[in-house]
Amino acid sequence: MAYKSDEIKKGVSRAPHRSLLRALGLDQAQMDRPFIGVANSWNEVVPGHMHLDRLAREVKRGVREAGGTPFEFNTIAICDGLAMGHEGMHASLPSRELVADSVELMARAHGFDALVLIASCDKIVPGMLMAAARLNLPTVMLTGGPMAPGEYQGQVVDLITVFEAVAKVKSGALSQAGLAEMEACACPGPGSCAGMFTANSMACLSEALGMSLPGCACAGAEGEAKTRIAFASGQAALDLLRKNIRPLDILTPQAFANACRVDMAVGASTNTALHLVAIAQEAGVDFGLADFDRLSRETPHLCSMSPGGAHHLEDLNRAGGIQAVMKELSEAGLLKTDCLTVTGKTVGENITHASVRDNTVIRPIANPYHQEGGLAVLFGNLAPEGAVVKQSAVLDEMLRHEGPARVFDSEEDAGQAIMDGKIKKGDVVVIRYEGPMGGPGMREMLTPTSAIAGMKLDAHVALLTD
Repeated sequence: MAYKSDEIKKGVSRAPHRSLLRALGLDQAQMDRPFIGVANSWNEVVPGHMHLDRLAREVKRGVREAGGTPFEFNTIAICDGLAMGHEGMHASLPSRELVADSVELMARAHGFDALVLIASCDKIVPGMLMAAARLNLPTVMLTGGPMAPGEYQGQVVDLITVFEAVAKVKSGALSQAGLAEMEACACPGPGSCAGMFTANSMACLSEALGMSLPGCACAGAEGEAKTRIAFASGQAALDLLRKNIRPLDILTPQAFANACRVDMAVGASTNTALHLVAIAQEAGVDFGLADFDRLSRETPHLCSMSPGGAHHLEDLNRAGGIQAVMKELSEAGLLKTDCLTVTGKTVGENITHASVRDNTVIRPIANPYHQEGGLAVLFGNLAPEGAVVKQSAVLDEMLRHEGPARVFDSEEDAGQAIMDGKIKKGDVVVIRYEGPMGGPGMREMLTPTSAIAGMKLDAHVALLTD
């Protein structure tokens, strides 16, 4: 079988290239095997990535046992939580393009035959999937898994609990000592923040698209299941290569519709409207906000996940994970089951033995949390091209709201006004000049939204931002 890597290792003219490969410690037998690029966003800055070196070792072991030669390389990774609320957030969304570019350049420069992409957090997973679509090499996406939630005074807590607790200190509902105790236990170890924030949302959509192995999205960062999936991901890359199954065989319009329906069912992050569209664009698929709007109206909301609900990714995993959600949707005729996946099998074949093991976590279609999906697309004079809201996290009394606009020209100014008690019940907080042109970088507004909730104003105050 001819390989793309033959371009750098076969023939008399490639003797200098082979010499360099031998400097890496490769022998002739290793050079004769297909070359598998292992893109890893491991670092010691981001909790979601601090354990990826261990997973990469398992991936490489799987590659070798399946008959390939792995080459690990790194990309950057930014932690949105650490970047939140200051100028660091300007760097987050642009980093997605840098991740995509770096993976693409490394693969093109070094003649890799297939790829395993390892990442966990907000912009890194979509960036790697964008690169996969551009390169169209056989590719498996391995997401690093969710962090376990913490426990504070008998209550389950996570990162959003701490964000909201800051405002509770300002309002007198929590002491500074209580906040210090909470912050020490809310994030107990490696992994993506425990709720259905952007990182775990994108992991779920990667699996729903068919780019990750079944069970990957919800398997905990430190569990043995994730270790096994890492090893299997390395093996799967070789299987895809031999079967010549490529990302553009998987990333079809039907696959994006499936992913969007899963998005709606689990109440995923509003950022998926940015990332799923960007991946579709790289794959040459016409998919946008109008599709989100249509599919949301048709797809019930089945999972109530933090930050909008009580459950965490470990609960979803215990209940059957994304495969169980997809099985529930398919039985209602809401999923295209003939879509190809990185298992070499179709969605329908993958979910044959899936089942919902806890219907309080994954509700049945007949008894959803909401009849419509987790996200809604709004059109009006403020947003003629569309705006996105996580309607599953909006209190019923706030689905319609009218009040005076309190306009701020930065996140910092709005956040300070909220914390200083200047925002009153009935107000509409408008934060402008933070969008793609004004920001730049479309900073996430978790700090002001959490402050509104922490000040117990979420049933009385609306927030809009560009």
